[in-house]
Amino acid sequence: MLRTQFVTLFKNLLITEQSIQSNVRSIATGLARCREVIDRREMLRSLPKPDEGAVGEKTMDVDSAIHELTDRFPTIDTPNKLFNGVAFKDLPIFNIRVSPNNTIISLTDAKGVPKLLRSCGVEGFKNTRKGTNIAAQATAITIGSKALETGIKTVRVRVRGLGPGRMSAIKGLQMSGLDIISITDSTRVSWNPPRPRKQKKL
Repeated sequence: MLRTQFVTLFKNLLITEQSIQSNVRSIATGLARCREVIDRREMLRSLPKPDEGAVGEKTMDVDSAIHELTDRFPTIDTPNKLFNGVAFKDLPIFNIRVSPNNTIISLTDAKGVPKLLRSCGVEGFKNTRKGTNIAAQATAITIGSKALETGIKTVRVRVRGLGPGRMSAIKGLQMSGLDIISITDSTRVSWNPPRPRKQKKL
């Protein structure tokens, strides 16, 4: 009687041990399958990037890059180069005068004779709104469309001054449909500026 109980108890222990081992095996195979499912792109993304020296330092062949962009840099022949049938030196110029309070855009011919003039105040913006980039863009779109009506399509741009309307005015001229050939920054730089104000005492 005691022996049969011992045998049954031993069988039960074997059965439970086998079930535990089978569970362990299934877990192990499950983990192995999960490893295989990982996407190759995610694995490559997780790898550390190769060390290229200092942070942000990249190697590139400067000479080949300059040769590819030879048309972008001015040369001796640039004034006589034709753009849409007009020489560069004869193209009309958009002068953009930017200040923190206003943006004034004028169109002149190649000799400097004014043709059109528009500012954010004339456009209808008042007080502090005249100094915003939205006002500069709206003014540029208006004067650009008027230039197109007069038959001017290809222009040069000259920007002077610092303010919020610098890039917005150029973008507005581009949005109006004008073909901008060159952008020149003619902001005046003082080599002998006035003495700065003394620091405020707290």
